[in-house]
Amino acid sequence: MNDLVVIAIGGNSLIKDAEHATVFDQYKAAGETTDHIARIVAEGYRVVITHGNGPQVGFILLRSEMAKEVLHQVPLDTCGADTQGAIGYQIAQTLGNELRRDGLERQVVAVVTQVVVDDSDPGFAEPTKPIGPFYSEEVARTHQESGWAMREDAGRGWRRVVASPLPLEIVEEEAIRALLERGVIVVAAGGGGIPVVRRENGDLEGVGAVIDKDWASCLLAKNLGADIFVISTAVDRVAINFGKPEQRDLDEITVAEAKRYAAEGHFAPGSMKPKIQAAIDFLENGGKRVVITQPHLLEDALHGKTGTHIVP
Repeated sequence: MNDLVVIAIGGNSLIKDAEHATVFDQYKAAGETTDHIARIVAEGYRVVITHGNGPQVGFILLRSEMAKEVLHQVPLDTCGADTQGAIGYQIAQTLGNELRRDGLERQVVAVVTQVVVDDSDPGFAEPTKPIGPFYSEEVARTHQESGWAMREDAGRGWRRVVASPLPLEIVEEEAIRALLERGVIVVAAGGGGIPVVRRENGDLEGVGAVIDKDWASCLLAKNLGADIFVISTAVDRVAINFGKPEQRDLDEITVAEAKRYAAEGHFAPGSMKPKIQAAIDFLENGGKRVVITQPHLLEDALHGKTGTHIVP
């Protein structure tokens, strides 16, 4: 088994709930997820792990806002770099420990990854990417008055939204490829990558945005020639008519069916919609299969026992 699997872990999968959001809680949640990834590595899959960072970036920004009279504020691109380092460390250490306990001596390396975007991307004009914790409508109104853009998020509460331009280029791609060729398990493109623009002279410069991690993970999976793209999220399967009496979970669908369901409005923006769009893009550019499921179901989903499977 030499198939390359890119596994995108949702940022919210690393935080179980509001009562378990400390750094230790996040480390523990990462370890629970990497236990399942270790089983996949043991089966012979080559693995690249990406991850979300929405709640974690939100925490940094909230702390920065609260401390602005004492310390400098933290720009969004630096928040992305900070979370890549912290979450990458948690994933690399917990996965490395689990592999060692299983008798597998494999290196796990987290790569702080820059991702090029277009500074004229329309995403800068209309913020859509949710970050940070959920708020009540009353608290959200207060944050709006202080200048935050807030939006109701799929019936789960209100969250801050920021610019989310499309990813164009992964700066460290060749380094990631070289690590894979040496048998290293790579954690990369965390939180969608650090958004940067390339100036006319070739210089890179960070910009205030958060790239959707599913789109960045899709770009990385395509460029690396991955066979399978796994999107780990908070549900066992994708559903149509979500939250309604006629809700139906999807076991396997084709790209054509995914497009039809998306056009019918079954998938919420900022939630399942970008996952489905990224899945379609991956499969239309050479990918063999996309699997969407919860972290603890990763092994069973790869074996076809659960999850939603999208095929060309």
